[in-house]
Amino acid sequence: MRFMNRLVGILFAVIATNGVGFAQQQDSIFLRKIYDEALSRGKAYEDLRSLCKDVGARLSGSSQAEMAVEWGKARLEAYGFDTVYLQEIKVPHWERGTKESAWIKSNKELIPVKILALGGSVSTQGTRKAELVVFKNLDALRAANKSQVAGKIVFINQPMDEKMINTFKAYGACYAIRGEGAIEAAKLGAVGVVIRSLGLPSDDHPHTGSMHYDEKVAKIPAAAISTEDANRIQKMVDQKLPIEFIFEMDCRNYPDATSYNVIAEITGSEKPNEIITFGGHLDSWDAGEGAHDDGAGIVHCMEALRILKVLNYKPKHTLRVVFFMNEENGNRGGMSYATWTKARGETQIAALESDRGGFVPRGFACDGSDQQVRFLQSLEKHFKPYELHVFEKGYGGVDIGPLKSEFPSIPLFGFVPDSQRYFDFHHAESDVFEAVNKRELELGCAAISSMIYLLDLYF
Repeated sequence: MRFMNRLVGILFAVIATNGVGFAQQQDSIFLRKIYDEALSRGKAYEDLRSLCKDVGARLSGSSQAEMAVEWGKARLEAYGFDTVYLQEIKVPHWERGTKESAWIKSNKELIPVKILALGGSVSTQGTRKAELVVFKNLDALRAANKSQVAGKIVFINQPMDEKMINTFKAYGACYAIRGEGAIEAAKLGAVGVVIRSLGLPSDDHPHTGSMHYDEKVAKIPAAAISTEDANRIQKMVDQKLPIEFIFEMDCRNYPDATSYNVIAEITGSEKPNEIITFGGHLDSWDAGEGAHDDGAGIVHCMEALRILKVLNYKPKHTLRVVFFMNEENGNRGGMSYATWTKARGETQIAALESDRGGFVPRGFACDGSDQQVRFLQSLEKHFKPYELHVFEKGYGGVDIGPLKSEFPSIPLFGFVPDSQRYFDFHHAESDVFEAVNKRELELGCAAISSMIYLLDLYF
């Protein structure tokens, strides 16, 4: 009897092992089909070209953002997903108005400066000019006396740390000069604030981005200048030359506008009320074409769902692509989506975002529990043939972040491409379709489609 029991146990173990091996083999075959479709018959690059060239920059509240919604809905309908619809939201409406202009004046020499208003800034109300006072970072400004700053224009010249391998961490270390610079400068009586663009290369492309005001503090105009101009000013400061800064910006704020998240689904065959959400943000800043940020994320996720449909995959859970509106200056799309899906009585079991550019894939990060991170790491073996190696605890994304408030146990996955060139283009006029490599974009689509497939099967 003991011999028979042992024999039966061995037999079941062999069957189970063979079953696991068979499943892994089937997954390997299916992932290969995903990659073949993306690389040989992919639609992502042409879709990105159309978004960038036919629509262009897509700042929330603008006519271009309105056209982007129409573009997104039409593209998703053309791919024949089960359902395509719009979720109405309200978004802020800020415009930079007439193109900005700026100069530095020193010893009667007038030098033009490349400048962009920061998103949300007030106007200069005509030309504004004052002595320029320079600080190396926000802490140095906070430590200054009011007499050093009052009546002057503050320039915060903090470069991103080029020694940091993860450029998103380098960006995060500098973000405060853009987000809080106007508040801290105004507290000391400044009449304007200018920051060094948050970008790694030394070039003539200023980078815009959102900034904030404190309603208890005077609102002063805020702008970013190119890194090349920042270096030029620092050299003049080091030479102790007098510098007057002159700039004009025609920024305007309008009442909130009606806009939409754009949504498409393949309905789950077993658990249709359990949702896997994945997407990027449809809006972009008004400089450039929003190609890497975040046109790439939009087409990554649309193409991921298209590939699964073309391969006739029948998901267990509902797979939902969302083109979020207003990530750049409010995250109204992400916040509205989270409360909307909760109110519908849906269960969000996982979410994924692509918002780090269209560069070569490196892997995925997980904002979740230790168990959820271990699950992500268990998937690494599937991606080894495709040279993905980053499977770790990390950040999900701005748009999907609010889901944590409504579904506290949900894991948020962030697509992780190579980061080294992202801040060459981020929020700058150089973020155009031509800056995106076709093959790298397609590899990202395949990686995300594979990840959604594995999440649906095994999570």
